Amino acid sequence: MSSVTLKNIVKRFGSFTAVHQTDLEIPEGAFVTLLGPSGCGKTTNLRMIAGLLDPTEGEILIGGKRVNDVPIHKRNLGIVFQNYALFPHKTVADNIAFGLKYRDVPKDQIAGKVQDALDLVQLPDVGSRYPKELSGGQQQRIALARAIVIEPDVLLLDEPLSALDANLREDMRVELKRIQDQIGVTTLFVTHDQSEALAMSDQIVVMSAGRVEQVGAPEEVYNNPASEFVANFLGASNVIDAECRAKNAEGAQLDTPLFGKVTLPAEKSVRLSGAGPAKLVLRAEKLQVMEEGAAPEGLITAPATIETVDYQGQTVRYFVRVGDAQLQALNMIDERPFEKGSAATVGFRPQDGSALAPA
Repeated sequence: MSSVTLKNIVKRFGSFTAVHQTDLEIPEGAFVTLLGPSGCGKTTNLRMIAGLLDPTEGEILIGGKRVNDVPIHKRNLGIVFQNYALFPHKTVADNIAFGLKYRDVPKDQIAGKVQDALDLVQLPDVGSRYPKELSGGQQQRIALARAIVIEPDVLLLDEPLSALDANLREDMRVELKRIQDQIGVTTLFVTHDQSEALAMSDQIVVMSAGRVEQVGAPEEVYNNPASEFVANFLGASNVIDAECRAKNAEGAQLDTPLFGKVTLPAEKSVRLSGAGPAKLVLRAEKLQVMEEGAAPEGLITAPATIETVDYQGQTVRYFVRVGDAQLQALNMIDERPFEKGSAATVGFRPQDGSALAPA
């Protein structure tokens, strides 16, 4: 295992800057996800760490050693790409053994290491088969086995689940995390899928337009987003204009046109420096839809009209009109859903909101 450090990394392609100045620390043994939309720079960062691209500026350190000038085959990295890149004319065993042979591992040790890798990915009996004879999920596991059999210092995973169907993707993310926990290898995972990032990561690095927007544990990034982009990209959020009237060690006092006065605790107002314009962020699942006129103790409420009902099985997503704004609420179904056009009340607990300073 090794840590990975990016120091003042910049990557330009001609006049286009794909990655703006980036500083990032991936701790030894951690599972860290680069999350963001297509074109945000996450795969470019991974490819620079791998040695497939050279940074325009800055330094890359693996295990504390600068590797800018170290070729890919000497960085001791395991890499799994989106398309798996298995050799179709080689057996599964030969695919897995490829990296071992390249590293001059003694022949009498190769078969045992290959079988250990197959056992680890829970495919012990497919060594003599060819990739075309395997399902997509099995091919993904073989690509992972090939990457880890060399005992890499760092494992790089570039959207490895994106080609799988939804159910298999969920199964494989559990399997990936199980394997990483078992072998303890430092892992950098690239994805645009928020649920994958939240479920698997020790830390999430949210990127947008070549810049890092926020780094933190999944719970921190989700519940206390650092920017409006993070709030909207990572889950469904309502971002409401507000005015901060006062901020102190106990929290912040906000005025909002939709809900009136809102008092946020200190841990939910750390993004504010003091009085002035602000944004109130409410996650969709924290906004409750209730009967018209309801006023439960401890909730800040406002009258609303149901505009859209999106039934999703165990949950229902409502788009509601509150004043001149449309908000969304994601609620569990414990009784008959509200109907489109009906009057209702929406509310939330103050501790479930968070505050942002305007961009």
